[in-house]
Amino acid sequence: MVDKPMSNHRTRFPFSINKLIFWSLISLAVILFFFVGSPPSTATTTTSSSHSRRSLRGGPQWQTSVIRSSTPSNPKGLRVLVTGAAGFVGSHVSVALKRRGDGVVGIDNFNRYYDPSLKRSRADLLTREGVFVVEGDINDSSLLKSLFKLVKFTHVMHLAAQAGVRYAMKNPSSYIHSNIAGFVNLLETCKSVNPQPAIVWASSSSVYGLNSKVPFSEKDRTDQPASLYAATKKAGEEIAHTYNHIYGLSMTGLRFFTVYGPWGRPDMAYFFFTRDILKGKQIQIFEGAEHRSVARDFTYIDDIVKGCLGALDTAEKSTGSGGKKSGPAQLRIFNLGNTAPVPVAKLVSILEKLLKVHAKKKVMAMPRNGDVPFTHADISLAKKEIGYKPGTDLEKGLNKFVTWYLAYYSNESGKKDRLSSW
Repeated sequence: MVDKPMSNHRTRFPFSINKLIFWSLISLAVILFFFVGSPPSTATTTTSSSHSRRSLRGGPQWQTSVIRSSTPSNPKGLRVLVTGAAGFVGSHVSVALKRRGDGVVGIDNFNRYYDPSLKRSRADLLTREGVFVVEGDINDSSLLKSLFKLVKFTHVMHLAAQAGVRYAMKNPSSYIHSNIAGFVNLLETCKSVNPQPAIVWASSSSVYGLNSKVPFSEKDRTDQPASLYAATKKAGEEIAHTYNHIYGLSMTGLRFFTVYGPWGRPDMAYFFFTRDILKGKQIQIFEGAEHRSVARDFTYIDDIVKGCLGALDTAEKSTGSGGKKSGPAQLRIFNLGNTAPVPVAKLVSILEKLLKVHAKKKVMAMPRNGDVPFTHADISLAKKEIGYKPGTDLEKGLNKFVTWYLAYYSNESGKKDRLSSW
């Protein structure tokens, strides 16, 4: 990672957010925050000792595990709380931080949005790397307070979220619970501790919504969300601005563009296309108006991780203490993409080549489910401020994903073999 001086850049968020959508979301979040409990635990019965340690929180062994995991091996290392640590991006970021000498503690609720066993496998890998993952929800205030009481975290890498554009039409409340209420609960904890940590959090390229100007710049309007997921991510950016302004929290938001790679999410097109092609099932390829190709700025996971670490390394200290602000604090937002949009049809052809299987394809019009026809990131600001420079083209990245996929799913009972495929 390039060693760059701390940035004084402050991003001015576009003012013209759709107030009706925003305040409706905030009101619903408050209702859910106070009256609705956390989603049911998705933990499966297991005799794993690491799982037991994650679940039985509060005791001496649990506290020792948290403290040990948070202790940097590098004298100048950070102490980072990673939310969503058993997720796709969270697990990769946690490993990268630990391997360079930072102290890392993860938290994850292992929800059912996709197969929890994949998250368990990631968590087992993190255990082997020396990263302790606490099993719990970011809406659990007492849990967060106990973690900050044990550890003076210098940074929070907030990656926990309810992901997925289309699922929001089936379970909208889960997006309010995680992406708004959960974020607020985390910020409430962070603003009250001393010292306050610097916070880097995952926003999304989906905030650009119906924006037709390309490439997407951080200066573009983001008040036209095309999905509830996008609206909650935009609401998160406004909430971050509020806590930065009132409490002096150092905030850096990262707008991820279609992240892919090994240990990825099964709900992503590249993942379920691979699964269905191998099973001989028909896959659906959407096209936009007037038969235009749907394209995505696919960004490889290793490049995203470098961007996350760059944001952490250049994050300035928060300026508050115990909920009181002493001066202006850093506020930034960056696009993290690959700057090379690829039609989805091209993605499929690359997978056919790598899998050596001809796909059964059905081309159809894109449904009105919140998806947008294209994404394209302008990364000039991230390159300047945090040294971000993606270097993985789609075919190279998909080759690594396919290699992992075949190894992971070739033997469901061969846990040791699967865990070696990081």
